[in-house]
Amino acid sequence: MRILIVSQYFWPENFRINDIALGLQERGHEIIVLTAYPNYPQGKFYNGYEGKPKVEIWNDIKIYRSKLISRGSGRGIRLFLNYISFALSGMLTSFRIKEDIDSILVFEPSPITVGIPAITAKFLKKAPISFWVQDLWPASLSAAGGVKNKFVLGIFDSLTRFIYKQSRFVLIQSRMFEQYIVDQGINRDKIKYLPNTTEDFYFPKSSAKYNDLLPQGFKIFFAGNLGEAQSLDTFVAAAKEVLDMGIAVHWIIIGDGRYKYTLEQSVKKLGLDNYVHFMGKYPPTEMADFFSYADALYVSLKKDYIFSLTIPSKIQSYLACGKPILASLDGEGARIIQEANAGFTSPAENSTELSQNIFKLFGLSNEEREQLGRNGLVYFEREFKREIVLDKIEVTLKIDSNK
Repeated sequence: MRILIVSQYFWPENFRINDIALGLQERGHEIIVLTAYPNYPQGKFYNGYEGKPKVEIWNDIKIYRSKLISRGSGRGIRLFLNYISFALSGMLTSFRIKEDIDSILVFEPSPITVGIPAITAKFLKKAPISFWVQDLWPASLSAAGGVKNKFVLGIFDSLTRFIYKQSRFVLIQSRMFEQYIVDQGINRDKIKYLPNTTEDFYFPKSSAKYNDLLPQGFKIFFAGNLGEAQSLDTFVAAAKEVLDMGIAVHWIIIGDGRYKYTLEQSVKKLGLDNYVHFMGKYPPTEMADFFSYADALYVSLKKDYIFSLTIPSKIQSYLACGKPILASLDGEGARIIQEANAGFTSPAENSTELSQNIFKLFGLSNEEREQLGRNGLVYFEREFKREIVLDKIEVTLKIDSNK
């Protein structure tokens, strides 16, 4: 098949759709991508991406780039302009795609931005759409993007419903998304569960690569975007509570984001400078080396109904690395960790219960912690393995294209 992937985010930005594109190409499909100029998460364009829209080749994948307004701080009107500018420029870019298309796969953290270009491509190429929902709109726009205006949210809700109705299949990364989308007027028969997977460089590893960078002692790692949605203040408060219990725990923070400065100030105010270590950004390919030093891996989200329905994509990466997981979140993400028996969970934004779980994990033997990690890896291999997810995508797109 010749597959068009429509995504606002793509290489060199770090999103799972990059690896999905490579995986489908490995299976003999021709992949074409319609995407934007990269500017996530810093909010400014990457070097070399200025001027006119361009076409480039990455690993034999043809990429059509669209201009847009950069996301800046990632909030309010600037985020709105970022979304709308890509929706319009992406629609125009779809006219530049020369190739015939058999099937369209839409990767959707934000449906409006990719939906309009995808629907345009659908009618131009007479190819059906499979829409892979990563975030529920407009609720996620309000919870994570800070948009509160009811009129604006109503417009986005109407557009989201329209886009879903134009799709042959609506693919959901969490089973808990189904009822929300049904309530938006979408037929349950066209909704299919398609969880995220993770790249094959996430795996259990023994490494001495970062001995000189990391502190000695009990270490909990967090890797990813440092944003408000992650509710990282929760771990800072728990770190203080645990330290007051007389337990020295080192928190290794890998990543960047708009909340980093606020987080650093909180750490300094609470006197945690020697226990919270901001490592900066590293390529995803380095995470298995870092995680080899971990006694636990940490994931959290804000307390919000819409976040309780989602599965943070880092959960798959953490499970694949075979390490215990500490989670401060509600709903489906917590359920998976509990079902896998891969670690300990506490309610979102509850630093006291998180600190109690840290105390429990600290008190386990090495063998007990290793068993939690093995449990998680077994669960990953059964539920989220890359080849399993690629199989599901391939079957869906073949049905979609009737080929």
